Amino acid sequence: MKNPALNRNVALLMGCQLVGALGSIVLVTLGGIVGGELADNPALATLPLSVMVVCVALTTVPAAMIMRRIGRRYGFMLSAVVGVTGVLLVALALSVRSFALLCAGTALYGFHMAFVQQYRFAAVESVAPEYASRAISLVLMGAIGGAVLGPILIARGRDAVGETPYVGTMFLLAAALAMVVIAVGFVREPGVAAPTRTTVPGRALREIASQPAFGIAVLCAGVGYGVMTFVMTATPLSMHVHDGFTIEQTAGVVRSHVIAMYAPSLFSGYLIERFGVRRMMNLGALLLVTTVAVGFAGHELLHYQFALIALGIGWNFLYVGGTTLLTRTYAPSERFKSQALNDFVVFTMSATASLLSGTVMGLFGWTALLCVALAPLLLVLGALFYLRAHKEFAHPRTVA
Repeated sequence: MKNPALNRNVALLMGCQLVGALGSIVLVTLGGIVGGELADNPALATLPLSVMVVCVALTTVPAAMIMRRIGRRYGFMLSAVVGVTGVLLVALALSVRSFALLCAGTALYGFHMAFVQQYRFAAVESVAPEYASRAISLVLMGAIGGAVLGPILIARGRDAVGETPYVGTMFLLAAALAMVVIAVGFVREPGVAAPTRTTVPGRALREIASQPAFGIAVLCAGVGYGVMTFVMTATPLSMHVHDGFTIEQTAGVVRSHVIAMYAPSLFSGYLIERFGVRRMMNLGALLLVTTVAVGFAGHELLHYQFALIALGIGWNFLYVGGTTLLTRTYAPSERFKSQALNDFVVFTMSATASLLSGTVMGLFGWTALLCVALAPLLLVLGALFYLRAHKEFAHPRTVA
């Protein structure tokens, strides 16, 4: 039976999401390693990654505004070209051993990733409202391929070009991004009705944001992303440096986490349609609380493994659920500014979590870090309980 949420746009966006995730995994894996080799001060080793995350947060609003002016298709093409440029700058930085160029390259890739975050909204606009959650989960499912191919790309490209390690990896990644430029050229502009004289004027952003459902959607997606980033970033440090696990064991736990983030997209959209968005967001928050509880329970390999798997699944349910709920709170004419505000908040929280994670871990340790992660999760659960009777949870927003 044909999946009504899987059309040409969604299929193309799934493939583009795969490449976006592939690039992120490659840069996150190698960023700290090559950063440590190129930086004069070892303390700056992870700066290129922090620059990338901060640039995602800073360019979410410009990304939405650019696409409002030139459309989804040309916005995605522009961002893919910028992504190619950023990856080639990283390759040049490796060749000439320039830390500044490395940071510039990751900054440009961060700009590209701000547009990648809009893939899920373009997918929602390409299907009927009742299939929004399924379209979101299908697009995110593309990242599973990135998680699988990332280590392969790193290994195959390491010594493929010249004597400088990983230059070949960057060239292969640039080629994949060049294919995205072509692929998004076939994306049809989502079928959102054009404004007419009878269209209700768009509300002010303050009025949109004052809706309880809008606030809880942003809160859940932001806390889900922030807690996931906060705990995931600290896990290698806790496992390898503090608890003495091998690099291979640490990498295996992180790989399980990444798969757990995206594999639920196979069914999370269906579950939201079946059981409702609020219930699935509650389940996501409870799974993140489970991560904290298992982290408190011990420091064995199985504790880390189970905690990081729960972290990934919980993130998926909160993020897909939050995005689904968000799409029910605005009219088509209000979508770009609403999406821009949402992504700015979500990825600012993620960037802040990334910057604070190492500091909290280094100064106070794993247990204290988990305590910090628990507080916003309790806030999410309280907010969902408060809003359980609101009509915004029941049906997608319909606009005449």
